[in-house]
Amino acid sequence: MTDLALRREPLDRARLLTLLQEYGVYAGVAVLILANIALTPHFLSTENFRTQAVQVAPVLIVALGMALAIGSEGVDLSVGSVMALSTSLVSLYLGYGVWIALIVAVIGGAVIGVANGSLIAFIGVQPIVATLALMVAGRGIALVLLPQLKDIRDPAMASLGSGALFGIPYLVLIAAGLALAVGFTVRRTTFGRQLLAIGDSRPAAQLAGLPVRRVLILVYVVSGVLAAVAGVLASARLQASDPTSLGTLMELSAITAVVVGGTPLSGGRVRIGGTVAGAVLIQLLTATLIKHDLPPSWTQIAQAVVIVLAVYAARERGKR
Repeated sequence: MTDLALRREPLDRARLLTLLQEYGVYAGVAVLILANIALTPHFLSTENFRTQAVQVAPVLIVALGMALAIGSEGVDLSVGSVMALSTSLVSLYLGYGVWIALIVAVIGGAVIGVANGSLIAFIGVQPIVATLALMVAGRGIALVLLPQLKDIRDPAMASLGSGALFGIPYLVLIAAGLALAVGFTVRRTTFGRQLLAIGDSRPAAQLAGLPVRRVLILVYVVSGVLAAVAGVLASARLQASDPTSLGTLMELSAITAVVVGGTPLSGGRVRIGGTVAGAVLIQLLTATLIKHDLPPSWTQIAQAVVIVLAVYAARERGKR
C-alpha cells in the first residue's frame, strides 16, 4: 500500500465519521420513513402524521432543555420527575383556574431547576449526581401531592390537549415555537454564547469573567421549565394526571434525541435542528416497533444501540 493510500484511509474515515455525526440523524429519519412507507399500512395518512407529531411534541420539548444542559457540559436526569411534579400540581390547582394551575406547574419546574443549578454552580456537585438526587426527590414530592392517577375534567385543558389551529395541533405548534425560540437563544444571544463557552471550558470562561454560576442556574431553570411544560401538555393530551408513570424514562429519550442529533456530551456545542430530528427519529423508531407487534422492551434496546453508535461517532471524531 502506497503512502498516499495510507494517508487517504484515515482521512476518509474521519470524513465519514464527520458526515455521520452531522447528517446521520437525518439519514436515519429518511430511512425509517421509507421503510414505513414500504412496510407499514396507512403510514402516509394524515391521521398517522398527526398522531406521530402529537406524540413527539413532549419528547422534543424536554430534549430542548436537555440540549442546553448537555451543551454546558452537564446533564439533567430530573426531567421525568419534573413532568410528574407538574402533572400533580396541575391537578391540585386546577380548581383555581387553568391559568393558575399552569403557572404553578411551571414555577414547580423552575424551582427544581434552581435547586439543580445551585447544587452544580455553588456547591460544585457533579451534574449527574445533583440531577439524580432531584430525580428521586421530585418523583417523591409528586407522589406525596397526588398518590394516584386522577382524571382531569376541564374544557380548557381538553382544548389544549386535542385542539388545533388550521389543522395543526396546539401541542405541535407549541413544540415548534419553543424549538425556534431555543435555537435563536443559542445562536443569537449573549446567554447562548456564554453557555457554549462554559461548556467548552468552564475554567477558561471563569478566567474570562463570564457569569458562570448565573448561566448554569439559568440553564437548569430553563430545562426544568421546559420539562414542566411538557408534563402539562402530556397531561392535557391524556386528560389525566398520573405522577406514578408520567415522564418515566423520559430522560433516556431526551438524551438519545440530543446525542443522536449531534450535540456532543463533552459540551461546547448545541444542535437544535439535530435535536428536533433526533426526537423525530426516536418517535418513528418506537412507532415502527409497536406497529409491527414488537414488545416495548425492544424500543429501549434500540435506543441504547442508537446512543452507543452516536457516542462512538462523536468520540472517534474527537480524536481526529
